[in-house]
Amino acid sequence: MGKNIVLIGFMGTGKSSVGIKLAQQLNMDFVDMDREIETIIGMPVAEIFRRYGELRFRSEELLLAQKLGVRNDTVISTGGGTVLAEENVAVLRQNGILICLDATPAQIFERVNRKKGTRPLLKKNISQEEIAAMLLAREKFYSCADIRVDTTAKNMDMVTTEILQMLGTGNRTEAIR
Repeated sequence: MGKNIVLIGFMGTGKSSVGIKLAQQLNMDFVDMDREIETIIGMPVAEIFRRYGELRFRSEELLLAQKLGVRNDTVISTGGGTVLAEENVAVLRQNGILICLDATPAQIFERVNRKKGTRPLLKKNISQEEIAAMLLAREKFYSCADIRVDTTAKNMDMVTTEILQMLGTGNRTEAIR
């Protein structure tokens, strides 16, 4: 049984897209925590925030992190705020390699504006400066990563290849087992 690969980072850095590609390359399971919570609750993340608030969402997130932390051979795409709770990091690290995906505020701004309305913590007219401030405030949480990869101006194949090289796996899972 092998370790999990846990993708952390700010929204819009490519965690879900890269996670799917990594899981395919490594023949591992893939779980997108936000999508899984949506399935469990039966509504989109933005609606969970609107109806029940961030506290309810974070509670569901912790329960899911605890379940995923004991799995093997899974690529896990976390929500952008998952690492804000130390307990989430601790349980995901139990059997996981934490990889933080980074991007510039301008790149994040461009990416999240393509998906307006689906990002509960971003107001509709958020600026690059506000994203930069949020990134700065969260840096201490993202610094827990074992590996960091900048996704700015890179397609998902490039990022996936870079991660595989950093893990020393090529496209084989033996090196992370």
